[in-house]
Amino acid sequence: MSKRNEVYILLFKEAISKRIYELCEKNKITPNKLAELSAIAPSTLQDMLSLKVSNPSSYVIHQICKTLKISEKDFFDSDLFLEENIED
Repeated sequence: MSKRNEVYILLFKEAISKRIYELCEKNKITPNKLAELSAIAPSTLQDMLSLKVSNPSSYVIHQICKTLKISEKDFFDSDLFLEENIED
């Protein structure tokens, strides 16, 4: 795997984590409350937020979106996910 791909994967995980925090703040809930409402184990969400998960689960993202009543498109519709925000 190239260095750029490794950086992209790391930044993608960070972007997902930051996006979840943004959505929690916007909806005035804690990550633990989001996990509870989404029927996700709090430890699973915490591992995603702390970047311990190497490949964030699409199921978890789907459950979060469903709970927050947003589409997956809305979840990823953030400048956090723009390729130009990736640094070499």
